[in-house]
Amino acid sequence: MSTLARKLRATDYFTLGWGAMVGVGWLVVMDDWLLRGGALGALLGFVIGGALLLPIGWVYGKLVAAMPDAAGEIAYTSAAFSRSISFATGWMMTLAYFIVCPWEAVAVGRIASYIFPWLDSTELYRIAGRPVYLPHLIIGLALTALITVLNYRGVRLSATFQNWTSFGTLALFVVFVVAGVSRGSPANFPPLFAHTPLVSILLVIQVVPYFMTGFESVGKAAEEASPDFRSRGFFRAIWMAIVVGIIFYASIVAAVAFVAPWHELTGEKFMTAVAFQRAVGSRWIVNIILAAALLSLFKCFNGNFVAASRMFFALGRRGMIAPNAGAIHSEHQTPSVAVLCVGLATAACMLLGDAILVPITEVGSVACAIGWSAACAACLALGCGAGHGTITLSVAGRAVTVFGLLVGIGMALIKVIPSVPGHFTVYEWIALGVWVALGVIAAVSSRVSALRGRES
Repeated sequence: MSTLARKLRATDYFTLGWGAMVGVGWLVVMDDWLLRGGALGALLGFVIGGALLLPIGWVYGKLVAAMPDAAGEIAYTSAAFSRSISFATGWMMTLAYFIVCPWEAVAVGRIASYIFPWLDSTELYRIAGRPVYLPHLIIGLALTALITVLNYRGVRLSATFQNWTSFGTLALFVVFVVAGVSRGSPANFPPLFAHTPLVSILLVIQVVPYFMTGFESVGKAAEEASPDFRSRGFFRAIWMAIVVGIIFYASIVAAVAFVAPWHELTGEKFMTAVAFQRAVGSRWIVNIILAAALLSLFKCFNGNFVAASRMFFALGRRGMIAPNAGAIHSEHQTPSVAVLCVGLATAACMLLGDAILVPITEVGSVACAIGWSAACAACLALGCGAGHGTITLSVAGRAVTVFGLLVGIGMALIKVIPSVPGHFTVYEWIALGVWVALGVIAAVSSRVSALRGRES
């Protein structure tokens, strides 16, 4: 078969978008969010940052409906701009999705060790002063293998897994939040801001792109929609993912700050779980939180794996990297080579251990902000008659698209301008530089191979 299997429904697209967006940051790095913004600063940072993404979600809804292509941003930008811009955009968005996969593979070991402390044993080596334990690696590699097999075997199997883990996470989330806040107090909220109000909110908005990227992953599976699926469903799935994501993040930040004095817990491992345990005074709520975290981790890993593998597949199919990456399995109708490549790369990156968690957050934010900006620019250009697009924009539509473009550019700039608090450190620049270098090598190798093919 030369096409991908068409088996996805409206619910599948929502769970893909929201599931790829919400992982376990609310458990693993809650202390970082609160230290950046304080209770109110962190809450406002996610609400404002999330709301700013709504225009970008609108743009993606227009683009996916007009061009239901697995290439996503690659297809949108190639219709309006040069091949080089299209490749650069696609390569950055591939990073935005892929970089989440080793993050989740590492995080599962940390969560498991909280349940079973004996897993923090058999230290193999250290990266940036952080130990890498053998049991953590085994668990992370096992999960990576599971996700790879699910996606290799078929998109329907992957989607079913995504649906169960997404709705299971939401159900458990409601249970532990309702149980916890009944024991909390508004007196626990102060300090409301970790710095000045503006700086506090800004520092949180800087990481919002990373923790809320995923809604646009809906477009990466657009070619796999069931025959009776209507294009309007893409738009609804994207907006629902963003709105539910905003509610989820704002609720969990508010709940943690409400149930316990958060500023006393920032040194605790998994302060979200510790805060609720202190409020309830029992271990059972921690078990529910960890169960929700594991389900959330599985769905986020799987959702981003789907998006990353489709982007890698699209790059190969368009000849921007090795054409073999664009192969489709004859039986399963999946991008099998791309799936295996993402799985192997995830396994390799997770060998870096916990040291990758914070730098990944920062680099992922910039990567997706660049991709969003390029998509908005392409939509604006196509709406003005550029390229071969079929997008029609009203005056209001153009205004929304321009606003989305400015938001994307602004979110990228606040991480790379040295004078802005919370800007890139040398580690983030190194990580970004390595990815750019890999992209150059992949592009040059593809062109050399193409030239040799023509000569022969």
